[in-house]
Order: sequence, then structure tokens, then C-alpha cells
Amino acid sequence: MKRLFAAIAMMFAVAITGTAAKAEPIKLAVTDLVGLEELQREFGAFVAVLEKATGEKFEFLPVTNRTAAAEALRFGKVDFVLTGPAEYVVMRKRTNAEVVVGFSRPDYFSVIVTMAENGYTVPADIKGMKVAMGSVGSTSKHLGPVQILADYGLNPMTDVEILNTKVPVGWEAMKRGDVAAAGMSNTNFMKYRDKEAEAGTFQPGAFRVIGRGPDLPNDVLMAGTHVDKAIVDVVRKAFAEHSDELVAAILTGEDNQKYSGMRFLTNIKDADYNYVRSMYAAAGYPEYADFIGD
Repeated sequence: MKRLFAAIAMMFAVAITGTAAKAEPIKLAVTDLVGLEELQREFGAFVAVLEKATGEKFEFLPVTNRTAAAEALRFGKVDFVLTGPAEYVVMRKRTNAEVVVGFSRPDYFSVIVTMAENGYTVPADIKGMKVAMGSVGSTSKHLGPVQILADYGLNPMTDVEILNTKVPVGWEAMKRGDVAAAGMSNTNFMKYRDKEAEAGTFQPGAFRVIGRGPDLPNDVLMAGTHVDKAIVDVVRKAFAEHSDELVAAILTGEDNQKYSGMRFLTNIKDADYNYVRSMYAAAGYPEYADFIGD
């Protein structure tokens, strides 16, 4: 009889422990969004679908910057982090976190643009000149353009003068002739070129791309080393089996329109990000152990 009571007590203990573990929400952070309100607006619908697909409860953890996200991941304060390629290589080195799934972004590559009337045709033509680029550390607006210069034989640190600023400010500086060229994502370039045509200020032929990088690696959802493998597998399976619903949900966010036409990829390899590591080296940070600009 004592053994029976002991067995029953153990069963209740296991059941209670399992229920408590399941009730603990999974914490999710997104590196390029700061406040809880932004996270809810951009990813609220996405998380709702993910919860239904996995049977798990998720909770947003706002982070102030990329460094804070990496530290939270390293110390187990957050379980999953959605981040970009430049952030991934640093987080991987600092936390050894695992890639769960890739968020593909069509036409995701960097370009260096000039005014066609200037006669520049290749990056070597702007040697010794000023080049506007986006925020420091951005994959497509800073590191990508820096690597394009290196790919074309220039030393980005000495052969040009890089001015980091907001993309629209750099665009206007290029039009005025204050800088010889502007480095940005192709998405930015197409958006601003189309706006010029709509406004009747410049037709598309007024601009020339003198350097184009390869398609950049995907954004990734990363899981900390402390996360149970069974949970990681459940989340990865949800992306594979509920892809259409998750894509539709993520596109309800205004900022997330960059994912339009996307698909989720579950075959991401760490080696896919070696080109990003070369970007850090070209920008003067060969160890890629810290985020540039934080």
C-alpha cells in the first residue's frame, strides 16, 4: 500500500511539474524593434499563429539594442531571437545559439548608386571621394556596401570617405552632389527611385548602380543553448507545416513588408554567413565579436 501511495504521489508531482513547465511562456525578442508596442504591432498576429501551431505560449521581451539581445540570449533571459545576418554572426560567436529557421527576403542585396550624369561606371571611379551609407552595422545599408567596395578592389577604410547617415539623407546628398555615391539595400534604391519618378523630379535612367553585391543571407530565428531541444523541434516543425499562415501573419506588420514574397527555410548552415564575416573584416572588425555601432 505504501508503494502504491508513493507511486501515486510521484505521478502527481510529475504532472504538476510538467504543467508548471508548460505554463512558463517562451520569451521572444526581435533585434530591430525596441518597444513592446512595436513588437505587438509588427509581430502580434505572427505570434498568435505560432502559439496555435505549437501549443506553446510566447511572450515578447523588448531589448534596447543588439548587444542587449545577445546578452539576454547568453544568460538565458530570452529563448528565441529574430535577427539579421550581421547580428547573427556576432550572436553565434558570443552565445553559440542555434538557427531554428531562416526568413528569406527576395531581392535582398546591397548596391552602390550614383547619378548617371557623373559618368561613374565602376566603384574604382569613386576612389578618393565621399560615399554615403546607412546606419553603422546595418547588413544591407553599411556592411554590404563596404564589402562591395572591397570586392571591386578598393580599400573601404582608406580609398573612400564613408559618411554614415540615414538613407534618405544620403540619397538627397547624392542628388545634390555632396557625395559621389550612396550605398544602400536594393529595396531602398528601388523605393527612392520610384518616388522620384512619381514626383516627376528624376526618371529611373538618372541613376546608375555601379556595384551590386550577391544576395545576402537570410534573417534567422535563433534559439539559445538553454532551450530544450524538444521545444526547438516543435517550433521548427511549426514553420515547416504552417508556412503559409505564418507568412500571412508576419506581413500584417508595416515594417515587415520587407518580407513580402518570403518563404521559411529550415536548411540554414552557419557557413552561409561567411560572406557576412568578410564584411566585418572589410569594415575593420575581423574578429566580429562585437556589434558595430552599439
